[in-house]
Amino acid sequence: MRFLRYGPEGAEKPGVLDGAGRIRDLSGVIADISGPAIADLAWADGLEIESLPAVDSAQRLGACVAGTGKFICIGLNYADHAAESGLEVPPEPVIFMKATSAITGPNDNVIIPRGSVATDWEVELGVVIGKKAKYVDQAEALDHVAGYCVVNDVSERDFQARRSGQWTKGKSCDTFGPIGPWLVTRDEIANPQNLKMWLTVNGVTKQNGTTETMVYGVSYLVSYLSQFMTLHPGDIISTGTPPGVGLGFKPPQYLKPGDVIELGIEGLGTQKQMVVAD
Repeated sequence: MRFLRYGPEGAEKPGVLDGAGRIRDLSGVIADISGPAIADLAWADGLEIESLPAVDSAQRLGACVAGTGKFICIGLNYADHAAESGLEVPPEPVIFMKATSAITGPNDNVIIPRGSVATDWEVELGVVIGKKAKYVDQAEALDHVAGYCVVNDVSERDFQARRSGQWTKGKSCDTFGPIGPWLVTRDEIANPQNLKMWLTVNGVTKQNGTTETMVYGVSYLVSYLSQFMTLHPGDIISTGTPPGVGLGFKPPQYLKPGDVIELGIEGLGTQKQMVVAD
């Protein structure tokens, strides 16, 4: 299934796409697409989607998951992206956190923060946890995944690399975490390590990659992270980006007000954001 959340910011309702790609209202079935709902999808068994109320397709889409407790990101997880960044592939996954306050809808504006000189883009595969995971073996890791989504890991490189300390300050600005449009359940994606992914700025292709070239795959990451922290339903893991980020160009190319970012991952839908100044 392809779950989503629609409506004004802060007042989103749960929805699901029917076979024709139309939004159907789930608010009579569940309260929201959040940890409690995706922890046990028994309520969706036998759900007659076509009988649910139809929703105007012009509705704003919110982040496809509500109430995310942890927004965990993996750095340098594509060897070719590490190379363009001038960095070595790490011997273990690089982990950093992105503030949940950065989460926005897939088509909401991306706001360049005050003082920014290097706001950048990153298309990434998002993994949404559906079952509590603690000390999970890799062979069982995918059993703890509810589904997948598109993430734009928007980054301010100057804040991230030149302002001292950890990467979090360059990753957590408001609107730096567009999520969605859909949470696509795990049964819909046969192999998360074989998905094409792309990103354009003003119609010009910047990133054109595949999850096949990840250094550390989804099952490894879920297992690895669960050795250090308990993963809870609704937590999101953003798994890294292929080459083509603005930092990697010579000279670097960064976002400016008026730019339009479009991105997508095979089977998971697309996003489109207008870039605006704070």
